[in-house]
Amino acid sequence: MKLLLPLFCLLACIGCDQGYRNDHAEVKNLIYLIGDGMGLAQMAMLEIENDYVPTAFSEADHVSLIATRSANNRVTDSAAAGTALASGTKTNNSMLGISPDSVYLYSMMEDARDKGLATGLVVSCYLQHATPAAFYAHVWKRHMTEQITDDLVASNFDLMIGGGSRWLTEEHRTILTDRGYTLVFTQKEALTAEATPLLAMVAEEYLPQAPERGEFIPQATAKALELLSKNEEGFMLMVEGSQIDGAGHGNNASHLLAEMQDFEKVVRLAVDFADTHPGTLVVVVADHETGGLSMPSGKSDFTLSESGIDYRFSTGSHSAIRVPAYFYGTGSDQFKAMMDNTELANRIKELLKLKVES
Repeated sequence: MKLLLPLFCLLACIGCDQGYRNDHAEVKNLIYLIGDGMGLAQMAMLEIENDYVPTAFSEADHVSLIATRSANNRVTDSAAAGTALASGTKTNNSMLGISPDSVYLYSMMEDARDKGLATGLVVSCYLQHATPAAFYAHVWKRHMTEQITDDLVASNFDLMIGGGSRWLTEEHRTILTDRGYTLVFTQKEALTAEATPLLAMVAEEYLPQAPERGEFIPQATAKALELLSKNEEGFMLMVEGSQIDGAGHGNNASHLLAEMQDFEKVVRLAVDFADTHPGTLVVVVADHETGGLSMPSGKSDFTLSESGIDYRFSTGSHSAIRVPAYFYGTGSDQFKAMMDNTELANRIKELLKLKVES
């Protein structure tokens, strides 16, 4: 037993070294990728339909399972979940950037902006939708779109690409133009922009579904990384796979797969960027699962060589199941296997040296 003890200690130390290889590295850039409605079953669908060839998600250094409940409901909505992922504090369903007792909750992106980091949002929904709005808005109800647009205009984020021009008034446009923003309203103009600050509202509300919108979201992500990385202090970029959620609500398996495939391209871009830019942390997570997706065997006879798989939805709403989180790059070893969404957000803020609410 005495002879085995030194060997055990040596192996334990080697394991510690490997498990904390990024422990002392500084996180300079954050790429925060949120798959709206993306649960474990949605991930399994992507793998199955990719013939089990590894996807960009497979590159993750570490994986966690995230609890998603809100302050007042075991089944969260995107407003409460987005607020938790953005601020590290729970709130009630439908509330954005405000606690249940009406205290303003400032997001990590607002803190990153104030710290001097470049900040950006890229989404396939409208920019005033719940998840992106959780990073800049402070309203009691997620459907207060006019007030959310006011908060968007006041956010002073460096780059915002998505839909939402329906609610952008002439007064908003004047304010932004006077602040030096370039305002564009087509995909081509968004992808050829050369500087920030930039507001690209390329649809009145939602962008077209995948694949009708083409490669726009991956291309817009690449443009955002190009522009934001010019800031020597670092940057924070949030990209949302917004319409994974809509496909789940509609119980549409083919649409869901297309949106997952589009989002995987964004993850690949982020991983590749982290490989060539030390100090970059990539976090991929969902706000909640949508649709209650399952994939039972097509037949009950398991002696068959192939029984087929059915994609079945149990709800047109959200579910309470934990969702996956994937971590890659600098700081990726600093997350636990099981976390609450608030714990995830606060750990990110600690790594970026941002303010963490007590």
